[in-house]
Amino acid sequence: MTIPSGARFKIGSIDLAVVNDGSFWQDAGAVFGLVPRVMWERQAPPMDERYRIPLALNCVLLRSQGKNVLIETGVGGKPGDREVATPAEDGTLLTSLAALGVAPADIDVVVNTHLHFDHCGWNTVVDSSGGAERFVPTFPNATYVMSATEWDDANHPNERTRGTYFARNLDPIVDHLDLVEGERKITDELTFVPAPGHTAGHSTVVIRSGQEWGVYLGDMAQHRAQLERTAWVSSFDTLPLVSLDTKRRLMDECVEAGALIMYTHGAYPGVGRMTRTPEGFRKWVDEPALGA
Repeated sequence: MTIPSGARFKIGSIDLAVVNDGSFWQDAGAVFGLVPRVMWERQAPPMDERYRIPLALNCVLLRSQGKNVLIETGVGGKPGDREVATPAEDGTLLTSLAALGVAPADIDVVVNTHLHFDHCGWNTVVDSSGGAERFVPTFPNATYVMSATEWDDANHPNERTRGTYFARNLDPIVDHLDLVEGERKITDELTFVPAPGHTAGHSTVVIRSGQEWGVYLGDMAQHRAQLERTAWVSSFDTLPLVSLDTKRRLMDECVEAGALIMYTHGAYPGVGRMTRTPEGFRKWVDEPALGA
């Protein structure tokens, strides 16, 4: 099975493509946290007998002010990376990029919203050209942009987080880092914005062009129902009450502005807009890809 990839969207004059690293299976109860199964299964029917649901691995490729920017890098392709994900033969981030004519050396900036293994796996690859295998940056010409807080937490994991922060995704890029404190412009059109809750250093990427804007949410939610319902926070959120507040504020902004919303784990391509029902409730609406 080939995983779809390359769906195109536009924000002002910026063209972007959702490039896919496949998908992986996750326990639905863990995704929805304290929400009772009788409620969440109406929104996300489990897909196998173990009550796991498939989560997409949607990354975004765009060009801004002459720079090729890649937001998020999926689970990766190193030994052990794909044990929880679709096989490499079904399509990975690198094959998705290649289909668009983009090689790893063409990427100028990589942005990680946070450093959980399913968001930064392709930060690195195995290089055996010198005889002995070693991990090296996948994108040799890129600057890797991420939160300084997240980098520190990832390199000092605790009992809860050590199962998701892997040195093989981090150590090889140390000489390529741009660690951000607070909010920072990547280009005049792209801004790295803190959005704590999932982790203390979790961030989003805001894209502005002309009168239009959009936001890549990372792991602010793993399912659209969590964007519609403020109280539905994931068990993976290390700061659930902070996550709730961050989500409420940003979703209200997106509703008022009609912003384009992108997130990692939504059913491919994970792009839509947040609207309101006549009763005032938030309602996710999928955005059709250009040419669809």
